[in-house]
Amino acid sequence: MRPMTKKNKVAAVAVSAALLAAGGGAAYAYWSTNGSGTGSAAASSGTKDVVLHTAFSKDIAPGETREVTYTADNPNTSSTVVGSLAATVATSNAACLPAWFDITAPAASTAVSAGATGADLGKGTLTFNDLATNQDACKGATITVNVTSK
Repeated sequence: MRPMTKKNKVAAVAVSAALLAAGGGAAYAYWSTNGSGTGSAAASSGTKDVVLHTAFSKDIAPGETREVTYTADNPNTSSTVVGSLAATVATSNAACLPAWFDITAPAASTAVSAGATGADLGKGTLTFNDLATNQDACKGATITVNVTSK
């Protein structure tokens, strides 16, 4: 066998490279097809209720008004909106009539962030109406402001 010259080596490499570039050194196959699909997952059931709170200063007497602060705790992992609030008064003494009180609550909806505690929902008022009747039944009674959202 005779030794290859430098010229022959260069020519052999060039021919090999040309064959590879032309696809002579590789073979492949494939299937062609069409496709479609979908995916789904259940959304959160939102079963945890937002907890609403009210707060006002004690020792209210006939003719006085107290500011009521409304707040909310959201135990959910997503934010929610609390609708307008509806407040009612209850008392610990049946003779201390809830009708003797006027209560207001925020009417605007408020967004409450996920996991929030004590989120501000706004303010309202609690008024103990001074009537021309004996209201002694309310002395020492516990006055409770209950709140719900619409």
